[in-house]
Amino acid sequence: MRPTRRRIRLVLATLSATVATLASATLVAPAAVADNRATPGNFTGYGFDQCVAPSQSAMDAWLTGSPYWAVGIYISGKSRACRNQPNLTPTWVSTQLRKGWRLLPITLGPQASCSTRFPRYKDDPTISPDPTRNYLKARRMGRAEAQSTVDAARALGLVAGSTLWYDLEAFDTGRTTCRESAIRFVGAWNRRMHELGYVAGFYSSAASGIKMLDDVRVDRPTLIPLPDRVWIADWNGRADVESSYIRSDGWRPGDRMHQYRGGHDETYNGVRINIDSNFLRMGNGSRPTTRREYCGGLKMNYGRYVTQKPGMTGAQVKALQCLLTQQGFYEGTLTGSMDPATVAAVQAARKARRIPTGTSAGPRVWAALLAWRAGGLKKYGASGENVRKLQRALNALYPMSSPVNGWLEGRTTAAVKRYQADLGVTPTGVVVGDLWTQLKVGRRG
Repeated sequence: MRPTRRRIRLVLATLSATVATLASATLVAPAAVADNRATPGNFTGYGFDQCVAPSQSAMDAWLTGSPYWAVGIYISGKSRACRNQPNLTPTWVSTQLRKGWRLLPITLGPQASCSTRFPRYKDDPTISPDPTRNYLKARRMGRAEAQSTVDAARALGLVAGSTLWYDLEAFDTGRTTCRESAIRFVGAWNRRMHELGYVAGFYSSAASGIKMLDDVRVDRPTLIPLPDRVWIADWNGRADVESSYIRSDGWRPGDRMHQYRGGHDETYNGVRINIDSNFLRMGNGSRPTTRREYCGGLKMNYGRYVTQKPGMTGAQVKALQCLLTQQGFYEGTLTGSMDPATVAAVQAARKARRIPTGTSAGPRVWAALLAWRAGGLKKYGASGENVRKLQRALNALYPMSSPVNGWLEGRTTAAVKRYQADLGVTPTGVVVGDLWTQLKVGRRG
């Protein structure tokens, strides 16, 4: 059977897409992406987005000075305001990922046909509102834009499994063909994202695009492939993932992000950037790893660490002896008694940690022992055993100030800020090397 012209065109289009995909995959040297992880991964915390990707010096300043640990970057789309991205390179991407940033790659391509703000330029098409064959033109545009987005992502070293976000700006969803064509466009974009191995994210105004897709989810769930994750623009000032425009069960538990504040300036470590502020709850969130056991499962988490004096007994003495043993100050058995050997170990620890001489283990001794061998950049959204060590040390200095759950959240951040203020440094809530140094000697201002 002779092939039809339509079949020939389909084969050629498929070959062309395959060649483009393979070509884009080779644009980045293997070494540049070898260690890149899928982004944003599991994370609960703060993020910001800004039109032009910040310089490396600005990113470094904000890494250690701001509460943000995720950043939105515009990587493609003819309708984006910042087509020129002088800082955005494969090296920039790999550097941010290596330093711990979560990246939120955004595409602002064809917009709704009834939008009053687009087209922005002469060469940025809007979504075709033609309803013929179930909005075929809009669906083709969606697939093409998805391919273009993935090509740009691969060229930057953003690996498969990463979430790529489509930005559909606000429009009048009451206009039928405008709304329905936008829905089909987004559905086709989502489908192609899945075919190419990426997670489909969708950003829009809560009152228009987000409500539109939430209505589709509930009323017409089989109409299109829905986005995997939603980014809700609702500037209500609340750092959470809630909005009155979306039902409470949609995209739960870990597939929501909330842009809660629009454009404004913030300054950290002397660097000012105009940003939108966001709160993320992605994947499994910032869940701590399995808790480390101490001395065969001995309890180490307390809201209050009591000063232990010679002759005292109890569970906290045993915890103290465990810490002293691990750090080479005590060689006896864990008796739970502040006997002469334990007191001598406390004296040795005080001398080693530059704490004034004495025979008791008070807040400074507890903090120094509890923070032992902890380190690394920690701020809202961090998790793991080092966060537990931080929380324990803070509770030693400020009783009941922090939960000991391995996740750095609001109460722990407040305790860190209190400690920083007592030390006379800017209370950022971000734990860096100097703060660990002070904890490890039990200093409290």
